[in-house]
Amino acid sequence: MTLKPKRVFSGIQPSGMLHIGNYLGAVQQWVQGQGTKVNFICIVDLHAITMPQEPAALHRQTRELAALLIAAGIDPQQTTLFVQSHVRAHAEGCWLLNCITPLGWLERMTQYKHKAQRQESVLTGLLDYPVLQAADILLYDSDEVPVGEDQKQHIELTRDIAGRFNSLYGETFVLPQPIIRESGARIMALNDPHAKMSKSDFTRGHAIRVNDSPDEIRWVVKRAVTDPGRDITFSADPARAGVNNLLQIYELFTGQSRAAIEAHFAGKGYGALKTDVAEAVIEGLRPIRERYEHLITDPAELDRILAVGATQARAVAEPKIREMMAKVGFVLPTL
Repeated sequence: MTLKPKRVFSGIQPSGMLHIGNYLGAVQQWVQGQGTKVNFICIVDLHAITMPQEPAALHRQTRELAALLIAAGIDPQQTTLFVQSHVRAHAEGCWLLNCITPLGWLERMTQYKHKAQRQESVLTGLLDYPVLQAADILLYDSDEVPVGEDQKQHIELTRDIAGRFNSLYGETFVLPQPIIRESGARIMALNDPHAKMSKSDFTRGHAIRVNDSPDEIRWVVKRAVTDPGRDITFSADPARAGVNNLLQIYELFTGQSRAAIEAHFAGKGYGALKTDVAEAVIEGLRPIRERYEHLITDPAELDRILAVGATQARAVAEPKIREMMAKVGFVLPTL
């Protein structure tokens, strides 16, 4: 019997330019999974507006993100790449799932509590973010969801919501599994190796963006925080987080073993480490940057690719939303 290929759903916010943490921790994994699984990659613009957004920036960043994903190796022939708001089933599915999700489940979400503490007034969308995320995943009968450790709780909530719907209305949803990459899942900020690299932090020196120029990459890496020591070795010691972060970046861009990397830098100083890390990143990103520049100057082709992706996504999501509506008891519109 031929096994059905697994479905994989991934979402990424258009909240800023992709940095190397996104590329190494997520995009590379998506690219490598093409051809062996059924992949859906969603640019989650509905999620983006759970925090205040400048409309022109959101519009620009959505297009830039699509171009960068394709430039980084996402093949529209093998992966369904689409914009979330282009498939209305996501918003409809969120409402149906809202109506079976207890408020207490949402209030216990760690990310919600962390973000809410920093705001005087909390928007409903921020609280409801995980239910929309659940709809995103469940509409495609996703078997796997590649995420960082910080999103694992949200996938567990998705499983709880799916289980509740199944219990109330009969078997409807696959229960997805979170897939967490062991290496490279948390590339840290270069100006603060104890903080995760963020798309939304635009402080110069914080991150390396995928489309940064070679000179900018060298400038950022040269100023990266290290530590007072001298040894260039991998370490779990928090006091050596800066050097370890640089070594992990070098490891992931070169593909060399840790033993080979430590031998290469034996007896060398941090200046040599930073120079070699910068050049490895520059060479690794060069083909991506070149393809991106071509795509972003051809908006018609980019729009065509996203339109095809949305059509493919609707072909899966719309039958699922109709199944949900029928089970809830709605009178379905005729097609």
